[in-house]
Amino acid sequence: MLPAVDTSAILKLRQQILARNEGLQGFGQSQGLHQGLRGIGAPAAPEQPQFGTALNEALRSVSSIQDQASAATNSYETGQTHDLASVMIARQKAAIAFEATLQARNRLVGAYKDVMNMPL
Repeated sequence: MLPAVDTSAILKLRQQILARNEGLQGFGQSQGLHQGLRGIGAPAAPEQPQFGTALNEALRSVSSIQDQASAATNSYETGQTHDLASVMIARQKAAIAFEATLQARNRLVGAYKDVMNMPL
């Protein structure tokens, strides 16, 4: 059947984002402006997963799921398999993975627009 989507990297990235968000919420309240700015430009620790890497892995996973769904559809259409239920499940998994990717892209574009529209 279809391989399971490796969500550990995505969950680690989510935890990082939440932790940084909590740290930034108290940015102006607990520290002076100049003290807080020193930590912003600091490079990330090398053991932390990079956003681009996690995004590439997620996109590859979605692409793999779609390829497997296409292969299952083709094998059903050519008569190599007669299990319609597994083909439909594979197609639904591909549709859900694509929809989740599309929603993540829409949120990222929205966040980018919000940042670009911020007054300086």
